[in-house]
Amino acid sequence: MQDTIKVIGFDADDTLWVNEPYFQEVERQFCQIMKPYLDEEETSKELFKTEMQNLEIYGYGAKGFILATIETALRVTDGKITSEELNLIIKTGKTLMTMPIQLLDGVEQVLQQLQGKYKLILATKGDLLDQERKLKKSGLIGYFHHIEIMSDKHENNYKKLLAHLDIQPEEFLMVGNSIKSDILPVINIGAKAIHVPFEVTWQHETHHELSENHDFITVSSIAEILKLV
Repeated sequence: MQDTIKVIGFDADDTLWVNEPYFQEVERQFCQIMKPYLDEEETSKELFKTEMQNLEIYGYGAKGFILATIETALRVTDGKITSEELNLIIKTGKTLMTMPIQLLDGVEQVLQQLQGKYKLILATKGDLLDQERKLKKSGLIGYFHHIEIMSDKHENNYKKLLAHLDIQPEEFLMVGNSIKSDILPVINIGAKAIHVPFEVTWQHETHHELSENHDFITVSSIAEILKLV
């Protein structure tokens, strides 16, 4: 693998630092607020439905999630939710914008060892300001030659990224936790990918249709990629 690779791309959320558990905790609190109107399981289903309906409008990230909680609350209560409850939902959601950045084990050591051997880039999706904030707080920005914050991670997004970097697909390796976003689109354009699973995955990022033809490597921790590149 290392013979052809020139650029290594890293996903951010739940690959370099913890993210999804914060969203799940805010969702849990949202469901508690909504208990007088709807049980927790149904509230989660309705919230996910709203998120999916709004993806093309708001994209990914904390702001879209907060708007989805407000819209869901208004919809499922037929507008009967109180102003106090709405304020609490907003206040709870805004904690996502100030969450601490907890690097995953081995991340900085991996970046230190790879820097200089390859061009390292950050290739993530989500809200621009929120992702920039998290990257700045992470202390990792100095390791990356290029930062790419995408609206989504489809094959065309990766093709545009490689064209911008002026490299061929076989010269690119992507490292990430999401098979749907970080792995399949990359190998489908002829590049390479390493899957680093995280303990929890957002429902929208789960992928259940893998065939034996999908050629990528799965490791148990990000530190293991040092043996492969």
